[in-house]
Amino acid sequence: MSNPLPAGSLAGRRALVTGSSRGIGADTARYLAAAGAKVVINYRNKEARALKLVAEIEAAGGEAIAIGADLTDPASLEAMFAQVEDAWGGLDVLVMNASGGMEGGMAEDYAMQLNRDAQVNLLAAARPLLGAGARVVFVTSHQAHFIRTTETMPEYVPVALSKRAGEDALREQIPSLADAGIEFVVVSGDMIEGTITATLLERANPGAIASRREDAGKLYNVQEFAAEVALAAIEPVPAENTRYVGDVSGFATA
Repeated sequence: MSNPLPAGSLAGRRALVTGSSRGIGADTARYLAAAGAKVVINYRNKEARALKLVAEIEAAGGEAIAIGADLTDPASLEAMFAQVEDAWGGLDVLVMNASGGMEGGMAEDYAMQLNRDAQVNLLAAARPLLGAGARVVFVTSHQAHFIRTTETMPEYVPVALSKRAGEDALREQIPSLADAGIEFVVVSGDMIEGTITATLLERANPGAIASRREDAGKLYNVQEFAAEVALAAIEPVPAENTRYVGDVSGFATA
């Protein structure tokens, strides 16, 4: 699909997208770069994919760098932002896209480590680089955002609870962010077709995606949802700092 952002709308801006070597993060980075932003492609262990995306952005006339970092490791976060400061002097857009918790072989509390603790540490590490006029975008799902009032599939509950815990912890910082002139917005989307999470959910609960598609009427694909995440970096912050993507009629509010 074509870039949803106007050409040049991010000229001179510096952005970092976590978990951007593939999927939603990669497409978000592409859109931001095409709109003129310098973009950090963050990855945990997919360096080859990250470097390939950097080359793609540069071939299209944009500017990007790849920086590996384990978000659950504070020292790794510190090193990443030190590299960003050395390269560009600061950041104007931080897209908190990376999440997980359904992977096999991880610690029992890994979902909470990544989706809550690491997100709080990520923002804290980024704060010195974010000045007035900066924008922070936190990416989540309806199934996590509404988990306190609407049940979700049992296989997804640990991730949903940890994502909501992360969102709540970040929302507590909105007043201090606002005092510094930094805007914060949550992008909440329905199940996204073609993501790793959707694939794992389908594997654990065959028919889950088709069932949700029937209930919602439409599910966004990776490129479509990434477009909404990218737009959240430039469009006015919605009411309650939340940008909803996809149908929410089946979710109860408190």
